[in-house]
Amino acid sequence: MKPLLHFSFLLMPHFNMIAFTNAVEVLRVANQLGKTNQYTWRLVSLDGGDVAASNGIALETVAISEVEKIDIVFVCGGNDIHEVTTAEHLALLRRLDRSGILLGGICTGAYALAKAGLLSGYECSIHWERLFAHQETFRKAKFSKRLFVIDRDRVTCAGGVAPLHMMLDLIAPHVGQRLISEITDYFIVEHLRNTNSLQAMPLVARLGSANRVVFDVVEMMESNIDEPLSGDEFARRTKMSNRQLQRLFRETLGTSMAKYYVQLRLKRARELLLQTDMPLQDIITACGFQSTSHFSKSYHQEFGHPPSEERKRVRG
Repeated sequence: MKPLLHFSFLLMPHFNMIAFTNAVEVLRVANQLGKTNQYTWRLVSLDGGDVAASNGIALETVAISEVEKIDIVFVCGGNDIHEVTTAEHLALLRRLDRSGILLGGICTGAYALAKAGLLSGYECSIHWERLFAHQETFRKAKFSKRLFVIDRDRVTCAGGVAPLHMMLDLIAPHVGQRLISEITDYFIVEHLRNTNSLQAMPLVARLGSANRVVFDVVEMMESNIDEPLSGDEFARRTKMSNRQLQRLFRETLGTSMAKYYVQLRLKRARELLLQTDMPLQDIITACGFQSTSHFSKSYHQEFGHPPSEERKRVRG
């Protein structure tokens, strides 16, 4: 990949401020410590004007058509990216792709790229909260649990601090490891993460390295939502007895393995209800439930209302 010097950040309404800031600050500090002005960045939108982040702070943008030098455009998204992405945004991204400009996504920005059909055949990263729903919605893209992904002319990352690590990785070949070390020291970053680093999922954050076997079982559960595995199959794969595994699960997570699995599948179903327009029957199938009545009863017990009301409650 050629050196990237001119960055444009396409701010979507209600974008995630911390993710955007972490990306921009790497460029600023690289210029500051390198005593150059080689990196430039512009905040852009379709027509210019102020764009408010999810925290209510608005930033001034220029119309992207007014920017002359662009090496890469990052779509900066937030929680409601699927609602604020318009046909005009999709058309713009397709035009940029045809012109040979590299495209990226920060936090949920990968959604807009996928919606525009620009991630088909690509591996990409998105915030873990959106991972499952987007895997189901955009089957031609490969959504990864990695913190950030650089796949040919697509550069995508999760939110939070992920953009900081991604940008450091992007500029490293151009500025050299000495300056990268100075930048990480400036940000008080003790450990620089690379493209093989995974997002810290909630369970990992909660348990740390308390029990790798429980981790492995949960990862198998997450990878087998549509066709749930049996307790005996988990025992076979972990080389433990079913009884030992059940006890370990209760001691670590305070619940049975079967109940945790059902709750995980119900959570995935709720994500699909809230983040996609998939028909209810397709969601039921995607989450491994055999009947509508069983799914509806389980959903009501877990969330306090039936799945048929979920979309109405949120949109109302």
